[in-house]
Amino acid sequence: MRPSSRVARLLGSVGFLTVAAVALAGCQTAGRDITGSLGSKASVAAPANDPQRAAEVYGEKYRANPKDLDSALRYGQALRANGQREQAVAVLEQANLAHPGNREVLGAYGRALAENGNFKLAFDVLSRAHTPANPDWRILSTQGAVLDQMGKPDEARRYYANALKIRPDEPSVLSNLGMSYVLTKELPRAEATLRRAQQLAPNDSRIRQNLGLALGLQGRFTEAEAIVQADLPPDEAAANVAYLKDMLSSGQGGKVAPQGRQAPARS
Repeated sequence: MRPSSRVARLLGSVGFLTVAAVALAGCQTAGRDITGSLGSKASVAAPANDPQRAAEVYGEKYRANPKDLDSALRYGQALRANGQREQAVAVLEQANLAHPGNREVLGAYGRALAENGNFKLAFDVLSRAHTPANPDWRILSTQGAVLDQMGKPDEARRYYANALKIRPDEPSVLSNLGMSYVLTKELPRAEATLRRAQQLAPNDSRIRQNLGLALGLQGRFTEAEAIVQADLPPDEAAANVAYLKDMLSSGQGGKVAPQGRQAPARS
């Protein structure tokens, strides 16, 4: 069962939980990106910040030369931003075949797989995108988010810890860690971690949405609404919080568990 769009917004669904996914009452959801998601040279702003237009522009370039690395990466990212996850996986899989061993491609392909719910394969691909001798904190954080999705929070937190050793107090990693605590219902720890992330990145909407969720799950709806209002119109923020409140009061929201296969956000 999928949650309504209201809950999806409340959960910070702008990418993989901002990639941790949260399930309420067995309803599976996840963000469209993983918090601490992989960076790429292809992360140039889309045309007019319009994902659909970006997919059209980069898609045309890709079709003109499918083996061009830059075009494939840009098109794959545009497809992901436009919510076309399966197509993004297909494009990046072909890029991986055309450029075997390219770590940038492996990172983008692994992230797309994770966003599409192919967690085991995503983890395997991401493991080849860096080496123990030269680890990438972004990939470590993304691997942690994938492990959370696979129901392995203890292992996931080891990856977050390693990422934080490389990049201390990185907000995106802290956000993923906070959502890891949400998934195991360690809500005070989740709140403390997400508040720290918010202090370090006060303008990150995904972190604010995650913090709002952690507060809402503790029944602190007024605080949650005040936080999510920074990113949503007041009426929509109120509707999101009211929906979550109804779920919790009915007993449906008492369970917070990792989803089996995501629909879309961690960062």
